Amino acid sequence: MELVVQFQVLNQSCQCLAWKPRPVGVWPCPSESQHVVAGYSDGTVRVFSVSRTEMELKMHPHAAALTAITYSTDGEMILSGGKDGIVAISSPRTGMTIHVLADHKGSPITVLQCTRKQYHDLGVEGGELWLATSSDRRVSIWGSDWLQDKCELLDWLSFPAPAGPEGLNSLPPSLAAFCPWEHGVLVYVGFGLQKEALFYSLRKKQVLRKISLPDFATSLSLSPAAPFMAIGFGDRLLRLLRLQPYPAGDPQDYAGHDDTVHLCRFAPSGRRLLTASHSAVLVWELTGA
Repeated sequence: MELVVQFQVLNQSCQCLAWKPRPVGVWPCPSESQHVVAGYSDGTVRVFSVSRTEMELKMHPHAAALTAITYSTDGEMILSGGKDGIVAISSPRTGMTIHVLADHKGSPITVLQCTRKQYHDLGVEGGELWLATSSDRRVSIWGSDWLQDKCELLDWLSFPAPAGPEGLNSLPPSLAAFCPWEHGVLVYVGFGLQKEALFYSLRKKQVLRKISLPDFATSLSLSPAAPFMAIGFGDRLLRLLRLQPYPAGDPQDYAGHDDTVHLCRFAPSGRRLLTASHSAVLVWELTGA
């Protein structure tokens, strides 16, 4: 529990970051270079080498502050989204931005996520699916072949909602994630007509099922190793759900945070869960996972 490496960028705030994924089948070794990509309030993207403790690359693909960032599943591309709704795809090898997508223009990007797919799965070539979610409750799903410079829109989802309630300074975030244990399905939570999590099938183009929630979610994470979903709420509550076999089992609710649970992240092993609120970071161990 000690600080190992620290990077500082003067006069800019870091808005989002992501670890570079390791290549499939490659075991980590002490000499392997680890990288983190970070997005900043001035629209820049910076790549840091943790092993060499230095910044390796700076790009400026956005005119507005960044709100979401991730690597492609092979680590060869960086996807970044801004407060203005613009999504950019850039190469960390060349520093060039190869795609700029304005489909979500006008609404901040809240989530960017990539996942591997089978060749020709869902009727599109390439080895990657990715999604972008914006704060206006819209989700776009794309199929990409980065080597062939292909990026194709597969689906476009818009979730209805009533007029924003009075006295609420900001609406709950729009969040979506691919379901690791149910191929071709994504999970969505956000401000809407009901307080619920929606499971949407990319093949059937419809909502498969809904799970009621005690309130609108403020954070979401799906375990990559087991059918568990973690959801954070504004009243300091963390809920853990086991989703298979369906229907979902009884939810397990946990207190312990001092404020809104604005971040949930499962570890790659699925055995631990990290959650964060205003001034607390908690690490949970899933003994039954």
